[in-house]
Amino acid sequence: MKFATRAIHAGQEADPATGATITPIYQTSTYTQEGLGEHKGFEYSRTSNPTRAALEACLAALENARYGLAFGSGMAATSAVLSILRPGDHIIAGDDLYGGTYRIFERVIRPMGITIDYVPARETGAYQAALRPETKLIWVETPTNPLLALVDIAAVANIAREHGARLVVDNTFATPYLQRPLDLGAHIVVHSTTKYINGHSDVVGGAVLTSDEQAYTDIKFYQNAAGGVPSPFDSWLVLRGVKTLAVRMRQHCENAMRIAEFLAEHTLVRDIYYPGLPAHPDHELAQRQMAGFGGMVSFAFDGTRADVDTFVRHLKVFALAESLGGVESLCCHPASMTHGSIPAEERERRGVTDTLLRLSVGIEDADDLIADLDQALQAVAATRSTAISGAAR
Repeated sequence: MKFATRAIHAGQEADPATGATITPIYQTSTYTQEGLGEHKGFEYSRTSNPTRAALEACLAALENARYGLAFGSGMAATSAVLSILRPGDHIIAGDDLYGGTYRIFERVIRPMGITIDYVPARETGAYQAALRPETKLIWVETPTNPLLALVDIAAVANIAREHGARLVVDNTFATPYLQRPLDLGAHIVVHSTTKYINGHSDVVGGAVLTSDEQAYTDIKFYQNAAGGVPSPFDSWLVLRGVKTLAVRMRQHCENAMRIAEFLAEHTLVRDIYYPGLPAHPDHELAQRQMAGFGGMVSFAFDGTRADVDTFVRHLKVFALAESLGGVESLCCHPASMTHGSIPAEERERRGVTDTLLRLSVGIEDADDLIADLDQALQAVAATRSTAISGAAR
């Protein structure tokens, strides 16, 4: 079956008890057993639940993975993968990554005796150069958050494999509709299902997908032992959302391209980050590695933080908010929101400046989105003109 069909049907056979077409919400904590050791595959819902199992099977099918595990948040999924490490192990990570991932690396994992080196995300050779005998994981996002650089998954996967390490890819921005890292040689895929997979900004969740049996066994043990699992209702919401992933991603990509082209020509925009633009340094890699360029667009003002504040205050369709991947368009200021846990000096060094904004482009009419950005940019220009006039007087 092709992707859109799998999103609707994989793991979602008609309910055997009632024939219900849609997977039911099995809102139960426990299951009645017929005798000692005699049950119907479920004993306790922290360990397994039919609604969650349907979601895990569906997501595994979409990533072409043998195994899927669902979690209560993207960070719970990240924590579960990191649980396979031990003191003395070493991680190599791309340097442009979600602030929450940086926070858990630096404030949870490093104090446990695990070392982390950050390398320029798009520089394949940097991963090779950073290898140590104790390197166990290479961790990348692609496209990266928030600067939308790309990592050559196949090349970095070869580096990891030759060294005996595992490559973990956070595929949240691309989704399995646009990019399937396991097909390119990655070992483990992580998602915040809060984002595009759910797509409606009404649930928090995460997932780990892999075909590595040992990794699955270890992470599954942690899932049950730590218990950071989604509720049956949250699992059902994500399962409902993923049914429309294909059609939503097509519209996200179309709208994002139009917005990127608009911003690239605007005089108030200093830098524009979108892999769909031919001028993007990773455009050719994006064409090879992805089935589309995604719904995320970042840009930096040729101005000050005050200009950014004026801009976001004048937005009417875009909402100033954290998160991404919903049907509605959002505008995020990474330095003060999603990446605020990274020290200011380190943020600046990585390019996450006070004038950078990240747009999660929704599926509204593109003309309305461009008009909203245009009027907010005009407000910035008008404020600047007033300030200049006042100074002249």
